[in-house]
Amino acid sequence: MVPVLSIITINYNNRLGLLKTMQSVVEQSFQDFEYLIIDGGSNDGSLEEILNYEQYLSFWCSEKDKGVYNAMNKGIAKATGEYLLFLNSGDSLLDNQILSKIVPLLKDYGIIYGDLIFKYGNKDILQTYPDRLDIGYLFYYSLGHPASFIRRDLLQKRPYSEDFKIVSDWEFFFYEIILGNISYIHVNQAISIFDTNGISSNLEKCKQEQIEALKRIFPGGLYDMIEEYAAMKRSPLFPLFYELQKTRKFQLRIKPLLSFLIKLNNFIGRKR
Repeated sequence: MVPVLSIITINYNNRLGLLKTMQSVVEQSFQDFEYLIIDGGSNDGSLEEILNYEQYLSFWCSEKDKGVYNAMNKGIAKATGEYLLFLNSGDSLLDNQILSKIVPLLKDYGIIYGDLIFKYGNKDILQTYPDRLDIGYLFYYSLGHPASFIRRDLLQKRPYSEDFKIVSDWEFFFYEIILGNISYIHVNQAISIFDTNGISSNLEKCKQEQIEALKRIFPGGLYDMIEEYAAMKRSPLFPLFYELQKTRKFQLRIKPLLSFLIKLNNFIGRKR
């Protein structure tokens, strides 16, 4: 029988983080899932920890890989669950009851995502995600993959790009939600605790890769147009203008206003 959920943990030389992650998984009150470990050939004792937990694993391997997303794609290829959750070494599930709450909800949607706790030393910060995901949000932000349950067939059809080191999970969410128009739903519940010591905390590198990914999706001048649109949608006045523009009164009044603003801008330009 195909399990509803596959949990995939990737690891490389993070023995203590791996141990924390495995403990949070095997201690769940709900146990009807499969658990896979993809290790990149660690030499820090991680293999011994995997062997200690082997009885709980549906699959594991410890071999050299080509990076984070190559390892995640290996997990996708081996998983059989209807939905996949990536809980990488160092990350942990919120508590031992969380899967019993979430697994019954895993149906009907392409992506089911909850909220995520970011752990900075001894400080925990709850990151809540919006119910509605649009280009204005996803252009700048991503979902938390340790709190996102993704239908396996989506990732099999379009695995993570191995061209990027950090943002391929974000690129997947952006492409599938904005262009693929897949169904999704937000669960108002923290799912996991995210280890901020990972590679994806490198914000400058993240931004560089995001721009490169977006320029591949929107080549030429399309990227600039999408960037301007996303910036406009972040404006606090956007919802007001969006509703107003539907009315005839607004349409009758907006032209004189725009003409005035253009004249004012030209006047200021000449003064400078």
